[in-house]
Amino acid sequence: MLTGTVKFYNDSKGFGFIIADDNQEEIFVHQTGLIHEIQEGDRVEFDIKAGKKGPNAVKVTRIQ
Repeated sequence: MLTGTVKFYNDSKGFGFIIADDNQEEIFVHQTGLIHEIQEGDRVEFDIKAGKKGPNAVKVTRIQ
């Protein structure tokens, strides 16, 4: 699993972006890929899945 920090997440729209630790890439995250609720600034672990417009974060879990 990869790790990163939630840069932005809009709860009402159900999407946001995570900055990956390894390459500082912005990765799209949709609410359907969440295991835990997330908010801006949270540290997270996630997997990558190919999406229509690029990589998507899936299996997103908060790191305590």
